[in-house]
Amino acid sequence: MPLHRTLLPRLPGQPLARTLAETLARVLVLGATLAGSAAALAQPATLPAAQVARGVIVQLRPTAASVRESTQAQRERLATVASDAGLDAAQTPMPVGAHAHLLRFAAPLTGTELDDALRRVRLNPQVASAEPDVRMHRLAEPNDPYYSSGVQWHLRTPADGGPAAINLPPAWALTTGLPSQVVAVVDSGALFDHPDMAGKWLPGYDLVSDVATANDGNGRDADAADPGDWVTSADAATAQFAGCTVEPSSWHGTFIAGEIAAASNNGTGVAGVNWNAKILPVRVSGKCGAWLSDVVDGIRWAAGVSVSGVPANPNPAKVINVSFGGSSSCTSSYQSAIDDATAAGSLVVVAAGNENGPLTRPADCRGVLAVGAVRQDGLKTYYSSYGSNVGIMAPGGPGADAGPRLYSISNAGTLGPGQYTYDAKDGTSFAAPLAVGVASLMQAVNPSLTPAEIVARIQQSARGFPSNAAYPTCSNSTPVSGACNCTRETCGPGLLDAGGALQLASSPAVAIVPVAQVSAGSTVTLDGSASTGVGGSAIVGWSWTLVSGTPVSIQSADKAVASVTLPAAGTWVFRLLVTDSGGRAADNTVTVTAVASESSGGGGSSGSSGGGATGWAWGLGLWAVALAAWARRRRGV
Repeated sequence: MPLHRTLLPRLPGQPLARTLAETLARVLVLGATLAGSAAALAQPATLPAAQVARGVIVQLRPTAASVRESTQAQRERLATVASDAGLDAAQTPMPVGAHAHLLRFAAPLTGTELDDALRRVRLNPQVASAEPDVRMHRLAEPNDPYYSSGVQWHLRTPADGGPAAINLPPAWALTTGLPSQVVAVVDSGALFDHPDMAGKWLPGYDLVSDVATANDGNGRDADAADPGDWVTSADAATAQFAGCTVEPSSWHGTFIAGEIAAASNNGTGVAGVNWNAKILPVRVSGKCGAWLSDVVDGIRWAAGVSVSGVPANPNPAKVINVSFGGSSSCTSSYQSAIDDATAAGSLVVVAAGNENGPLTRPADCRGVLAVGAVRQDGLKTYYSSYGSNVGIMAPGGPGADAGPRLYSISNAGTLGPGQYTYDAKDGTSFAAPLAVGVASLMQAVNPSLTPAEIVARIQQSARGFPSNAAYPTCSNSTPVSGACNCTRETCGPGLLDAGGALQLASSPAVAIVPVAQVSAGSTVTLDGSASTGVGGSAIVGWSWTLVSGTPVSIQSADKAVASVTLPAAGTWVFRLLVTDSGGRAADNTVTVTAVASESSGGGGSSGSSGGGATGWAWGLGLWAVALAAWARRRRGV
């Protein structure tokens, strides 16, 4: 049977535009935040070359006397930090907030000089956190009407667009993508003449091998144009299309392409996630969906892997969107295509599916980033498939529920192409392109990132799931028929956060094994051995420090695996700073809670890692040593 797009049908009478729900006033408590707390995500070791800093904002780690530490003693410690880092120790530190101080440079620094100064400060064992004091500018935001009016709520910051918004403005402040980037959409082909995609299409290829399905009068050829994929009642009555849904043309691939890379900041229509990337349309679907063999070949061709009887792809893509699903678990043909694409350096991003059940192919294949769908309020949609092997959750539109949908480019034609227009859709098909766009922006910042490194950083920067007491908690054992509150076990590591992912794009991924609640007096292992450098570089330096909690001694603090004995009940936060062989540094934290022995349940779940670095890994086993749950993630593959 053909594979079907993970697209929800429009409900009868459902309007194309829905009014935005009232923006929530409360700010989420995020598992991974870009704010400057001790548990914040690390700033990238390599800052933009144009970034100028006048100093470093430093927070000292606790000492045995920190509670009673005098102002003079604190200044002396700060002066020592400045001196050890080669900074101007003569200037008086300026208090910043309740716990930090600004250490000024003798003169503003930029480029590698700034990078080196930050690294020296961060390596000081007395420092809990350090970040550059830089000028803050208004965030880059496009002037496209659908974005400016708030219709594209999902691209905004969570404060402006709602809890599920993917936080693109701080990412756009770092990069809006590069014209040299190629992103493939393996789907229904392209509407090449849509005005909001002017200059954004590459030629692509048509890999639909069945003439009836192709709906263009022939099989495979060099024309990736979408002729329409409508199915009439007469079609459905034939043996060729038996069991197919009667529906108008979807323009599915064009909608997805617009989400990723519509012409942006041009005062027209919608904004794309990546303003500058080119889209490679790889046509694999037509009437009633796509055949598995065509999708498999489409993935391979998109990545630049040879396909029998088809000319070589002159524009291989480093990120590939596949919004198709099937009812079975991952098969060898699918897995082989994904393995080949990954080996070629291409990340395959897939829709989780709209079956409100466990992931099926290709979402459960090894090496993919499977994207599930949440509503604007951050709750799992009633339709999104789920499970701990979901790679990330992103906005997908509410479906039959109330709330704003996702807008992109489309066409008014119900059969063949008609008037070019814009439309609203729902489904995990349209959540996946948001992650595709973010991955491509990460590559614009750091082209050396491997598929595994991109996924690790997207997951590490994921925001925590919100919770609404009016809704049930999602369950892996008993499907919830409506929207539900996500957990890591049911929806993966968290919500897609573009700003956080871009911050981590040039930094090592700091992976700390979470620590379960322990009994007072226990010796706890702090394990950061799963941390990885950038571009295949090795981690060459580790530094464990205490951020908060009563003073304790850390054994092997300069090793990947350290240990500490917690003498009494309480909560401690430990920070791991790693440095890779390329000189890049990043840090993350882990929280450990000890309880009195008589009340300890052992193996509880109070321990957690700041910044999401203990989030859920994927096929290459980044977290295999960290989580027993990882084994359950890929069951059936």
